[in-house]
Amino acid sequence: MNNPERRLSSSVLVIGAGGSGLRAAIELAESGTDVLVVGKRAKSDAHTSLAAGGINAALSTMDPEDSWQQHAADTLKESYLLANPHTVQIVAEGARRGIEDLERYGMPFEREGDGRISQRFFGAHKFRRTAFAGDYTGLEIQRTLISRATQLEIPILDTVYVTRLLVHDNAVFGAYGFDLHDGTRYLIHADAVILAAGGHNRIWRRTSSRRDENTGDSFRLAVEAGGRLRDPELVQFHPSGIIEPENAAGTLISEAARGEGGILRNALGERFMARYDPERMELSTRDRVALACYTEIKEGRGTPNGGVWLDVSHLPRETIMARLPRVYQTMLELQMLDITKDPIEIAPTAHYSMGGVWVRPDDHGTDVDGLYAIGEASSGLHGANRLGGNSLIELLVFGRIVGQAAAAYSSELTAHLRSASSITQARTEIAALLAADGPENVRALQRAIRDTMTAHAGVVRDEEGLRAGIAELDLIEARMENIGVHPDIAGYQDLAHAFDLKSAALAARATLEAALERGETRGAHNRSDFPDTDPALQVNLVWSPQGGIAHEEIPPIPADIVALMEEVSVDGKLVE
Repeated sequence: MNNPERRLSSSVLVIGAGGSGLRAAIELAESGTDVLVVGKRAKSDAHTSLAAGGINAALSTMDPEDSWQQHAADTLKESYLLANPHTVQIVAEGARRGIEDLERYGMPFEREGDGRISQRFFGAHKFRRTAFAGDYTGLEIQRTLISRATQLEIPILDTVYVTRLLVHDNAVFGAYGFDLHDGTRYLIHADAVILAAGGHNRIWRRTSSRRDENTGDSFRLAVEAGGRLRDPELVQFHPSGIIEPENAAGTLISEAARGEGGILRNALGERFMARYDPERMELSTRDRVALACYTEIKEGRGTPNGGVWLDVSHLPRETIMARLPRVYQTMLELQMLDITKDPIEIAPTAHYSMGGVWVRPDDHGTDVDGLYAIGEASSGLHGANRLGGNSLIELLVFGRIVGQAAAAYSSELTAHLRSASSITQARTEIAALLAADGPENVRALQRAIRDTMTAHAGVVRDEEGLRAGIAELDLIEARMENIGVHPDIAGYQDLAHAFDLKSAALAARATLEAALERGETRGAHNRSDFPDTDPALQVNLVWSPQGGIAHEEIPPIPADIVALMEEVSVDGKLVE
């Protein structure tokens, strides 16, 4: 099958059309730098649009005593001391500017009667600092950024799947890919590349990501280019993902449901959070509630489908319709379930990659010259437990900073060397997969990886399970040598799934090996064979296929921030 090849060039190429990619592209366009954005799904349907809760910034509109320093302190404490203090400071200090940028682009924030931006509590925040737009905050941010990108006439190519970054002498010079519909190849030359293609939580069976996103693309692209991964084992499990239907398993029930007074019960009808956090009950932190739900299910007190019940039916119908409209609509559409009358069956679900591609704190540059990573693709801000509302502000802050860094890098290049062999390698990789006619089914192998990760690297891990997971992955990788790839009249999705499989296998290996190395319990990483936190492991674990795992020291936290790192009560506060 001969497919044409389109050749494009741009000063900066952005891979991923979600919030972080678009914000970087806007910064580049506003500075007059040539930019091209490519994404594998429609820009209006990027993963950012699914974020419900809100976006953090110490605006002090509701609590005048709030400050960026307190935001930084709350973030570092919630990270279980694994976040990089410099990264945290950049985000906390730049958050106000991030909100102002959104306002400039026309973002419709919820406001008080006098016009101030409304802010509400999220768990582990000392003050009200989460701005929002109903329970559709991410969707409104995505719409706002698309609108601004359209005004600036930024070229965005939807449905282009990037298969490989092009590198010569440790400097990136573009990327290669294909169109998901007609198979047209794309050879894109660029001075700098910004990787904004998400995380790896789709490699678990239950996940809040849809089936073709967050499959570890960013991880594989960066590693094959010469980059490394940091803390891939640190994955946040959201307590409340639905179980049925199978094709929507893991779809989130916003923690606003618990924040508004929802109650968790096991199959025996017991309100089980009394066993795990009697003070905060359902308003406990995300990692603790997820662990509680997991334990109830594991110890045989779960529902027949392997879940627990989340019940809001005791709340006034008006409250549910006004405060939880998206949850109500979702359950009606997916299960014909009326949450004003019946409880929701939920289980912990893989939700967010807190680790990611290794980047420098100041400009999110990687080990490869001219290659940057932002958003869920990157690492450094969240440590072992992400503070609710921080992911959306990270997109805005580092989108702007990385846009500026990539523009400066491009403008300072005196020459840009390319490599014919790198391009040939990318072309050959696609050709070899299209010629693959083995008996192994790509989707079945993806499912096998998800089953392995769910069984051995879920909410609770131990050495025996992790080693079993690595052994299973060895077998899956051997079977990957015999796959068959069959594009058809509907398009080249099967080829995309083959690359997704490669990404998932690499991300799974990094996660399993790093989880084995982290012999402690810290934040979202629970080791049943190491139930305590180990001070010697207050380090970042940096992984590469060639070098294995290195321990990276974390810089000290400034004294003025340490002084603010106190226990934060979440009494009566919304946890998200």
